[in-house]
Amino acid sequence: MTSSMHSASNWSLKEDIRSYWSKRAETFDLAFGHRIPKGLEHDAWAGEIRSHFGADPLDVLELASGTGEVTGVLLSLGHRVTGIDFSEAMVERSRAKHKGNPRARFILGDAESTKEPDESYDAVVCRHLVWTLTDPEAALHDWYRVLRPGGRVLIFDGDFVNQPLRGRLAKRAMTLLEKFTGPNLHRDPSLSQQHTAILEQLPFRDGLKFETLKVLAEQAGFTDVRRSSYRRINQAQRRIAGPHDWLRTWLHDRFILCGRKL
Repeated sequence: MTSSMHSASNWSLKEDIRSYWSKRAETFDLAFGHRIPKGLEHDAWAGEIRSHFGADPLDVLELASGTGEVTGVLLSLGHRVTGIDFSEAMVERSRAKHKGNPRARFILGDAESTKEPDESYDAVVCRHLVWTLTDPEAALHDWYRVLRPGGRVLIFDGDFVNQPLRGRLAKRAMTLLEKFTGPNLHRDPSLSQQHTAILEQLPFRDGLKFETLKVLAEQAGFTDVRRSSYRRINQAQRRIAGPHDWLRTWLHDRFILCGRKL
C-alpha cells in the first residue's frame, strides 16, 4: 500500500469525512455497537483494556474519541484521557458527557497528525478509526512518535467492507426480519450514500485486514504486534441485544491490534 493522497483532493476528502461524522454525532449514541452501556458491555470493554494496559493509571491519547464512549471506559479504569476528534460536534458531545472530570480533556484535531508533543503518552487507543484513514502510514508513525518508550498502541477495528459466510447469512436474516419489524429508524439514506462515496476514496476501500495493519504498525516502529479477539465484547453485546442487533454482531470480522514502542 502506498500513500498517494497528498493533493488538494485529499483535503476535500477529509472535509467530507468531517462533515459525515459531524452529522452522525446527533444520533451516534443511539446506534447499537457505538454506545457502550453500563453493565455487561461496559465491563467487557474494561476487561479487554485492562488486560492490555494493566491496573496502573496511564496517560492515554484516544484518537477519534467521538462522543466519549470509550473515554468513559478508560476513565472508569483510572486513566487520564486526552480525546482528539476531527468533528467539532463530536468534541462538544464528549465535553458535555464528561464535564467536570479532571482526568478528561478533549481537543479538536486530526488523528492522522495529532500535533501532540513527542513521547507524551503511555498509550494510544482508537476504535473503528483505522479503516477511515486517508494516510494510515503517516498516522501510525505519528502515534509511535507521541508514545513514551514502553508505550502501547491498542486498536479496535475490523473489515467492514467484506463479510464472511456467517456475516452474509446474518445479513439475509436481518433483511428478512426488517420485513416484519420495519427498517432501522436511525438509518439515514443520505448518510449511507455519503458513507459509500467516502469509502470509495479511502486506502482501505477494499477492506481492512489485520495482517495488512500489522505490517504497517511494524514499519512505523512498533514491536510485539499481535492480534487479540473481539469475542469478549461480542459475547457481552449478544447477551443484551435484541434480535436485529444480535444478528449485527455476526456481520464482520473484527480484531484488536496491540503493539509496543521500545
